[in-house]
Amino acid sequence: MTQERQEKLLHVLRHRQPNLTVVMENVHDPHNISAVMRTCDAVGIQDIYILNTKIPTHKKFGAKSSSSAVKWLTIHQFEDVEACFSELRKHYSTILTTHLSTDAVGLYEIDFTQSTALVFGNEHSGVSDEARALADGNFIIPQMGIIQSLNISVACAVSIYEACRQKKAAGHYATASMPAERMDLLLNEWGFAEHEKPE
Repeated sequence: MTQERQEKLLHVLRHRQPNLTVVMENVHDPHNISAVMRTCDAVGIQDIYILNTKIPTHKKFGAKSSSSAVKWLTIHQFEDVEACFSELRKHYSTILTTHLSTDAVGLYEIDFTQSTALVFGNEHSGVSDEARALADGNFIIPQMGIIQSLNISVACAVSIYEACRQKKAAGHYATASMPAERMDLLLNEWGFAEHEKPE
């Protein structure tokens, strides 16, 4: 790896936000997952969680849709809701699911300067009852149209860019927040990833 390339990767790692993550539950379309991955990379999310309890575990993601973002992210796959949420609790203080309910808070009411995990559900049935029962609450994206739903990749992009806006205003991108040991580990992994041929 050249010095120039290493500096570029270090610049990216210094902007990673370890206290923000996205969880996708039973999302069918690999291209939706890949689109979410691309947006996560763009705002500095390193870890994402893929929970499949009703569909088979994904073997491959759409490299074309993600522009190979999968190479630069850490993917955690689970087949059990409780196991997934147990792991989330180790790293994030608040877990919110996207669900239209009377107690749901609006996206712009969420304090994204705090450690947060956002759960996005299946394209047709949304987040499962099991996941909602284990979460701290629900949130919705304010909408003024007749159709009160968005494609999952769009909903995720809107949500985490609001998180990005808040975190940038709070100075979270100004200094590195990822532990140095993990930055070194990822830099090493990324050095190998660069030499992999796209599938």
